[in-house]
Amino acid sequence: MHATAEQLSPATDLDWWRGGVIYQIYPRSYQDTTGDGVGDLNGITARLPYVASLGVDAIWISPFFTSPMKDFGYDVSDYQDVDPMFGTLEDFDRLVATAHRLGVRIMIDLVLSHTSDQHPWFQESRASRDNPKSDWYVWADPKPDGTPPNNWLSIFGGGGWQWDVRRQQYYLHNFLVSQPDLNFHNVEVQDALLDVTRFWLDRGVDGFRLDTINFYFADGDLRDNPALPPERRNAKIAPSVNPYNHQEHIYSKNRPENLTFLKRFRALLDEYPGTAAVGEVGDAQLGMELLGQYTKDGQGVQMCYAFEFLAWDPLTAARVVEVFDHLDEVAPDGWACWAFSNHDVARHVTRWNLCDQGARCYATLIHALRGSVCLYQGEELGLTEARVAYEDLQDPYGIEFWPEFAGRDGCRTPMVWEPSNLNGGFSDVKPWLPVASEHLGNSVGSQEARPDALLHHYRAVIALRNGSDILRKGTQEKTEAHGDMLTFFRVFDGRRIFCAFNLGGDICTTHMPDGNWQLIEGIGCEDPLRGQGGISLGPWQYTLLQEA
Repeated sequence: MHATAEQLSPATDLDWWRGGVIYQIYPRSYQDTTGDGVGDLNGITARLPYVASLGVDAIWISPFFTSPMKDFGYDVSDYQDVDPMFGTLEDFDRLVATAHRLGVRIMIDLVLSHTSDQHPWFQESRASRDNPKSDWYVWADPKPDGTPPNNWLSIFGGGGWQWDVRRQQYYLHNFLVSQPDLNFHNVEVQDALLDVTRFWLDRGVDGFRLDTINFYFADGDLRDNPALPPERRNAKIAPSVNPYNHQEHIYSKNRPENLTFLKRFRALLDEYPGTAAVGEVGDAQLGMELLGQYTKDGQGVQMCYAFEFLAWDPLTAARVVEVFDHLDEVAPDGWACWAFSNHDVARHVTRWNLCDQGARCYATLIHALRGSVCLYQGEELGLTEARVAYEDLQDPYGIEFWPEFAGRDGCRTPMVWEPSNLNGGFSDVKPWLPVASEHLGNSVGSQEARPDALLHHYRAVIALRNGSDILRKGTQEKTEAHGDMLTFFRVFDGRRIFCAFNLGGDICTTHMPDGNWQLIEGIGCEDPLRGQGGISLGPWQYTLLQEA
């Protein structure tokens, strides 16, 4: 089918994604309308007026495809249908049409690197070594001693290979055993996945979030990954207790052949003007380099996000400077999509131990940076990482590494709409994950009634960004740290905005830039103290000044 006029995207700037704000919805946890304790597509549709009120350009919906739900939808068994727990294709079409009437675009999460082991493709592939789909997944013979073909590991723990008794071979799984990796060296696989992409474009979607975009290709020769020296290990992608951090994954992912496929993917997107894609780059060492490669010269996706601002490392002024200096060095023509929180990491209010004013400061900061922005549901409410008891855990990642790593359930608990019941307005029955009692006081209903609430602050900074082509599309220059004070200029068409953020607990002072500057009303602290040509900011204060 092709999109109807009602489903077509809002007719605005075709480059809306450049500097745009994308709101991520985890459908299991947004709104339950069927009384089964799990959110659904109709629940998202019902809440779209709220989403539109935030002023965001688009929503990214995490997977809702047919799935056995071993990894909660990131294990797809049918790319072209909706899992019954979320609704139907007709429900999805209604969601798209409603969003577009409200001026909101729809991006969906495509998981192309692997499928569920219940997908018909894999069921056929594993049946024999000579069937039509026998080469659609990454299969390999054992070593002479029967062990796996190489040393590759799974992010979810243990080896990355699983023995299959039918074929008497191993298959690759970078994630769960039940998530076999597709063989992108086979052009038929690429063609099938591009057909999937076209299916959803024809239904009116405005773009995609591409899961694990750097995992598509594995080394054709299956060479061993080298060891990673201890001093280069970090826990951006996997928890520190995971041996996955002990390897440099140059053969199991990050392959140069990926660029060829991304060119094909981009060519398809370009057939649908105004569509865009953001790729998730999952690599702790090469994230920014890959971001640059995958977004360069219109040959790949429009934007990517790495994990620089999703890590536990405190986001200090010096850290922001380090990230942007590195970005300028390895990806000067790349386009980043920044996120502080998502469905895979602890919420940033908890990670960085932010007070209310700190949360406001960082909310303003992310909307002032060059790049696009991803916000995660509940981030606008200042939700903390929920404490989920072991007996309530659902995430296989957390169950595997408990108690040193609690998994991802703490950021996936249901959205809180009102404080008047134990389930926060999410469901009339016990939810699939418990609603965090500490979240109820921060519910949408509670904050709507308070003019000074964080929710209204998010609306204000999104409106500021939407109203400024300097903030949406301008360059970022002279990014500097003066102790805890972060300063930078945003520049577009000769016009400038000067940004200063105190990311620490003490008063900071910096020099006033040359020129005639005016405070951007309604955003930041009161008019900054200007003594001796300087700007003084208290803890978590900030100011944005536009050149007159």
